[in-house]
Amino acid sequence: MLFNRTNVHQKLVRERDRKQDPDSVLSQVYEILNQDHAQEEKIKAALSRLGIGEVNAFDFDQLESERIFHEDTIRTICIDYRLRFLDTYYFKGKIPQEAINAIKKLERDHDMPLSGFKIIAPSKMFVLNKTDDPLMFAPMGNGYFYLIHKWGRDLHPFRKLRMWPFKSFENLIFTILLSSVLTTMMVPDGLFAREQTFSQDIMVFFFMFKSIAAVVLFYGFASGKNFNTAIWQSKFDKAQ
Repeated sequence: MLFNRTNVHQKLVRERDRKQDPDSVLSQVYEILNQDHAQEEKIKAALSRLGIGEVNAFDFDQLESERIFHEDTIRTICIDYRLRFLDTYYFKGKIPQEAINAIKKLERDHDMPLSGFKIIAPSKMFVLNKTDDPLMFAPMGNGYFYLIHKWGRDLHPFRKLRMWPFKSFENLIFTILLSSVLTTMMVPDGLFAREQTFSQDIMVFFFMFKSIAAVVLFYGFASGKNFNTAIWQSKFDKAQ
């Protein structure tokens, strides 16, 4: 060939060296990396401490409205799906690098360090290392929180239905009553007498109700369970 092919790498090196001294480029890169590392260490320290009463003065021009949530909304979702909303200090799962990068970007955009981080996650993630749909927030004040990052897998599609009996005492009683009716209907006719009467059906129902209620109470007390309304901000491990 009459002409040599263009080496893009060589062109980059020549253009860089024409504008800057290679040693100064190296020192600038080193300084930037040091600053980034120092910022990341500060973020990790903030994530590992309690954020009692801390508020972040965000630049509202930089915020995305769809990421702003009030505590009442968070409370409703936590109760419906049996989730907890606690400081990252209590979180036992691993916070991914993507979440830290999201915090760093927010800090650069708003020109301030963030603190008071909180997480929405299932109870077990505050006891064990699990990966079910955690969401990280930063407090904005007046009960508002800003969603920073979400990771992990989504919740099971039937989780809300599965957790409905634990939402409140009334829900639990209704579930026990419904279970008692269904189990009573499953008892074959003639099991206790040749012709089963309505009064016998009532007796079987009460027997089923007491049996199911006793099992539920024993299980609840033995495992330290509580209702969704009581645990959404509980810091105790056994309140699952």
